[in-house]
Amino acid sequence: MIKQISGKVNRNIIIVITIFIVLIIGGLLVFSDGSKIAQEDTQGTAIKNTAQEEKFDQVPAFTLNDWNGNEVSLSDFKGKPLIINSWAVWCPFCLDELPDFAKLQEEMGDRIIIIAIDRAESTARQKKFTDELEVTGKLLFLNDPSDSFYKSIGGFSMPETLFVDKDGNILIHKRGPMKFNEMKEKVNSILNDGGV
Repeated sequence: MIKQISGKVNRNIIIVITIFIVLIIGGLLVFSDGSKIAQEDTQGTAIKNTAQEEKFDQVPAFTLNDWNGNEVSLSDFKGKPLIINSWAVWCPFCLDELPDFAKLQEEMGDRIIIIAIDRAESTARQKKFTDELEVTGKLLFLNDPSDSFYKSIGGFSMPETLFVDKDGNILIHKRGPMKFNEMKEKVNSILNDGGV
């Protein structure tokens, strides 16, 4: 009986140690993704990555199509502060954020432009959800059929949001969901740092 109990305890200890090691290795992989700009986890805590492999200090150039098939490029927004949100219909946090982004765009007017880039879904699928959320036409929605923008920013969570100054510098790379007050606070910090 003591051998059975001892065997179960040893097996449980091995399982706990294995899980701990996997978590540590996973954490090292996640936080060494190569960015030197301030990034934030889902709780809003600043994380400084110091690896030198990739740098995302500037928004990667893109040319994508809007829902009417018109080409839209990053260069079209030169001199304007931006919020660029990478979203998808399958992401519940993204769907929660879109109405707040629409409200923020309405409040800020032309002081900032909010761009929502979908991750490789059809326009019909996107529009079905934006119609239900009553945000169609309130944000600039772009299609990214190859998911190239998300990949170019080193995306690994959902949603991913960039807060960009008028010079195209990424000031904040937020990984994970936000509420309206956090969005507004970050926009105000961009505008106060000379983003306009």
